[in-house]
Amino acid sequence: MMQRASYASVFVASILIIAKFVVGLVTGSVAILSSLMDSVLDLVSSVINLVAIRQAVQPADIQHRFGHGKAEAIAGLLQAAGIAASALFILFQAVERLITPQLVEQANVGIMVMVFSTVMTGFLVLYQSRVIKKTMSLAVSADSLHYKGDLFTNVGIIIALILVGYWDLHWADPVMAVMVAAYLGWNGRTILMEALDVLMDSELPEEERHEIVALIKENDHVVDVHDLRTRSAGQTVYLQFHIELSPDISLQDAHNISDDVEDMLFEHYPGAEVIIHSDPLGVSERRDHFIDEDTEA
Repeated sequence: MMQRASYASVFVASILIIAKFVVGLVTGSVAILSSLMDSVLDLVSSVINLVAIRQAVQPADIQHRFGHGKAEAIAGLLQAAGIAASALFILFQAVERLITPQLVEQANVGIMVMVFSTVMTGFLVLYQSRVIKKTMSLAVSADSLHYKGDLFTNVGIIIALILVGYWDLHWADPVMAVMVAAYLGWNGRTILMEALDVLMDSELPEEERHEIVALIKENDHVVDVHDLRTRSAGQTVYLQFHIELSPDISLQDAHNISDDVEDMLFEHYPGAEVIIHSDPLGVSERRDHFIDEDTEA
C-alpha cells in the first residue's frame, strides 16, 4: 500500500508540473509559478519517498538487526530541506514581483488549471489518508502533508487569480505567493520535527504509553509494570519494560506469562519488537531514572 501511494503521488505531481508549467508561462502569474515550484518539490519528495519506502519495508538483515524503518525519517529530513529551499525561492520571487509589478494575462486559463489541480490533489489526499490509517507510515504522512497544503494554496491562488482577472488587483498575486511560501515553511518544520523524533528515538506519546501499561496489566498475573521504554521506526514499534510477578511462581510460569503479555501486545502492535524483563514482586530494582506516573502506578 505504501509503495502504491508513492507511485500515485509521483504520477499526480508529474501531471500537475506539466500543466502548471505551460499555464505559468502563458499567464505570467507568480502565484502559479510558486505552485509549480511546489509541485516540483512534491515530485522530488515523492521520488525520495518511493526509494525510502522500498528500503524501509525490507526485513532486518545481518547488518541491520533492527530493520530499515528509519529510512523513512531520513527521507523526511531531505523533504524538510527541499521545502525550506523552495519556500525561500518563492518568497524571493514574490517580493521581487511586489517591488516590480507585472501584469497577469489570461487569468481564466490559470483558474481552470488550478481547479483541475485541486481536484486531482484532493483524490490523492483521500487515497493517502487511507494508506496512512492502515500503515502509520511517516514517509506517506509527510508526502500527504505536502498535498494537503497544496489544496489550501490552490484555493488561495484561484482567489488571487479572480481578484487579478476581474478587479485588476495585481498585488493579490505576489501576496498569495508569500502566503504559499509561509505555509510551505510551516509544513517543512512539522516534517523536520517528526523525522527528528524518530531518529532520536523519542518516546511514544504519553497517552499511548498509558494505554500500553493498561494493556500489560490486563494480565491477572502482572502485579505491576515499570521501566517502560518505547520508540518507533517506520512501521515497527519497540517496547521494553519490566513486569513484577509473584515470587512463588516457577521460572516456566514466568516465561509463559511473558509470552501471554507479548502475544496480547502483538494484537495491538503487529510486528512490534517486545523485550520483557520479569522481576519477583518486592525485590525489583528500577533502572530507569525517568520514571513517570504511568509506570509508577
